[in-house]
Amino acid sequence: MTLGGFLLRRALVALPVLLGILFLTFMLVRIGDQDPVAMLAGPMADAPMLARIRAELMLDQPLLTQFWGYLGRLVQGDLGMSWQGNSPVTQAIADHLPATLELVTLAVGIGALVGVPLGLHAAERPNGWFDQLSRFGSLFGFSLPTYWLGLMAIFVFFYLLGWAPAPMGRVSMMVTPPEVVTGSVLIDSLIAGNWEAAWSAAGQLVLPVGCFTIVATAPIIKHTRAIAIEVMGSDYIRYARACGFPRRVIRRIALRAALVPVITFVGSEFTSLLAAASLIEFVFAWGGLGHWGLNAILLGDFAAVQGYVLVLALASVLVFALVDLVVMLLEPRARA
Repeated sequence: MTLGGFLLRRALVALPVLLGILFLTFMLVRIGDQDPVAMLAGPMADAPMLARIRAELMLDQPLLTQFWGYLGRLVQGDLGMSWQGNSPVTQAIADHLPATLELVTLAVGIGALVGVPLGLHAAERPNGWFDQLSRFGSLFGFSLPTYWLGLMAIFVFFYLLGWAPAPMGRVSMMVTPPEVVTGSVLIDSLIAGNWEAAWSAAGQLVLPVGCFTIVATAPIIKHTRAIAIEVMGSDYIRYARACGFPRRVIRRIALRAALVPVITFVGSEFTSLLAAASLIEFVFAWGGLGHWGLNAILLGDFAAVQGYVLVLALASVLVFALVDLVVMLLEPRARA
């Protein structure tokens, strides 16, 4: 299959999925009892003012009419206005998304670098002491709620020990942040040569990335171990052992065979953590997309909620498309 054919096929599959997600999100946010018109107008607004705002927002129209109007604006790149900040949703997403990507990318990257070797090593001797230890650690990471882990990390490392900076954003309030280039405060500080801001941004990253890495590493260890145990029991691995191949060669063969399903799982882990980032961002006042989306849900900000869900859906489509491209490069059978 050619690259163009693959991308076209992906787009044709993703389009109805995205439309379905948009439709469900559009309807669900309007089922609740929150009235955005009353929140926008304030407690002193009279009936004529409420009616005028409702007409301006097309909230007096049937739901299907509102949805078709939303799709028409969406095709033009207009996601509407966010009521919580009185700003375009597209601008709000552009401002908050880099913070979440920075957090999730570091957590999943570190989790994969730690979890995959641990899972492979545990699979070499099933039920051995290292396997038992890795299974306990994986179960421990699975069992911890993300928000509780963040609160305990703040309590221990900031309040009791005083090792961590105050969990109040991505850079200390006493430091001048750099000019926005990439959206990552750490990278932007390094580009600008602002070493004070870079050091502060790196310090602010430690606790949230550490908590998120624990959450990301646990399932990667478990999944890699399960895949590697199946690979280790295959005929070609037993044949390699019978031929007297060194241990490092057998590990390399097993890693090559287990790499494709592990990469697929890491991609799914990235998308799931991207959606689950709201709680850890709320605990650390991170100001990312998850924190913004959570506030939008609580405030009944229709346009912001729809934009937030759309970004998560698009991210899932793009990540899985990228994973499939990597699989096509690594696995010749997939190209067929």
